[in-house]
Amino acid sequence: MVLLLAAAPSWSAAAQEARGSAIEIERAWTRATGPTAQTAVAYVAVRNRGAAPDRLVSASSPEARAVEMHETTMEGGVMRMRPVEGGIVVPPGGLVRLEPDGGGVHLMLVGPTRAFARGERVPLTLTFERAGGVQVEMTVEAAGARRPAAEGGHGHGEHTPGSRPRG
Repeated sequence: MVLLLAAAPSWSAAAQEARGSAIEIERAWTRATGPTAQTAVAYVAVRNRGAAPDRLVSASSPEARAVEMHETTMEGGVMRMRPVEGGIVVPPGGLVRLEPDGGGVHLMLVGPTRAFARGERVPLTLTFERAGGVQVEMTVEAAGARRPAAEGGHGHGEHTPGSRPRG
């Protein structure tokens, strides 16, 4: 996922709703990987502009064997990663950030089908309990990026153009 930042739309203008629902994906990104990587990490921000909660129940990508929701925690000085059971609730009027510094919740792309190079885009479908499937394209940032470059990251990459309704 590399275009000029000036050509990239703003996050708010790019966000779209899924199937008339109130769910918006404001950003989606991943990091560059090597050709032998067994996993890649994906990050998104999900906004619920509706009056009812929704739940991210699964995710998938044609560029990975599986996509899992994970939470990283510290237990006794040891970092542990576990699958998130039951999905991720997005409260009404709320914003849930799956990001490196967002409480350790992220998406794990297991078995990438290829290396991801900075500047490319990788498709991802997020499936919600109420909203259904929301397709996004993740921008591939530099291998060590802590956030998308357009948000003051390490100066690499660009914004993701937002979500596109499916169906």
